[in-house]
Amino acid sequence: MQTLQTANQHIDAFAAVLSAPQRPVPGEPLYTGVDLGTAYIVTAVVDGRGRPVAGSLTRSRASVRDGLVLDYMGAIEILREQVTGLRQAGLHLETASAAYPPGTSGRNARAFGHVLEAVGLDVAILTDEPSAAASVLEVTEGAVVDIGGGTTGISVIRDGQVVYTADEPTGGTHVDLVLSGHFKVPTHVAEEMKRDTARQPELLQIVRPVFQKMAAIVRTHLTGHRVETIYLVGGTSTFAGIAAVMADETGLEVIVPHTPLLVTPLGIAYALCRHQGKQNTTVLSKES
Repeated sequence: MQTLQTANQHIDAFAAVLSAPQRPVPGEPLYTGVDLGTAYIVTAVVDGRGRPVAGSLTRSRASVRDGLVLDYMGAIEILREQVTGLRQAGLHLETASAAYPPGTSGRNARAFGHVLEAVGLDVAILTDEPSAAASVLEVTEGAVVDIGGGTTGISVIRDGQVVYTADEPTGGTHVDLVLSGHFKVPTHVAEEMKRDTARQPELLQIVRPVFQKMAAIVRTHLTGHRVETIYLVGGTSTFAGIAAVMADETGLEVIVPHTPLLVTPLGIAYALCRHQGKQNTTVLSKES
């Protein structure tokens, strides 16, 4: 699939600059996207052509949960550290965008932007997470399912537009709770076990019911919609075997892009780049 291959190239490029920031063209504006998640806060920086320049990823210690900014000061502290580090690396960051989960509106949605403003970023736009993820994957038909730390977000895309969204409180933290109860260990230890890719095949049988519940939620929300393919994004989507469970329970094709945790933050930066009238980032090629 050429579209997925191109999307994976973009994601891989972003993953690479997390540890090795690129030197931007002098005088060229930069566009910053911030994903305030339950488990991670991720900042993505792209140039005027949509090429990833730099980024930062930090465990968020549950500053955000169930689509709400609960630990406002904690989120600000983490993001300030990220922005300070990127600026010290020589990046001139001014304008930024944030995203809110499906079903979030009003003050709850604006709170995501307030976190960015608190660290000195000028928030040009707020976008929804599903649209951001879909733009990276170039999805025109299908469903984007974002399984994060606290929630599972479902978005139906038709003719390139988001036509339905939903968000349910089941995510990676629920996997941690199951592992914690099974092994009689604290949740932070269970989370480390979950992230150990070598152990995931062994742990799958224990957490399969959680994934089946997620799949049942997705199946329910997709009822009545013409969907053939599900695109899994979000940190929990990296767990080995989750795609197969989702496919078995929904009967649909399930695709997991490279490093699904990075899809939404990259899309948030793309949204800002497009908003400012720059070149459409989806035309980037491997050579660019």
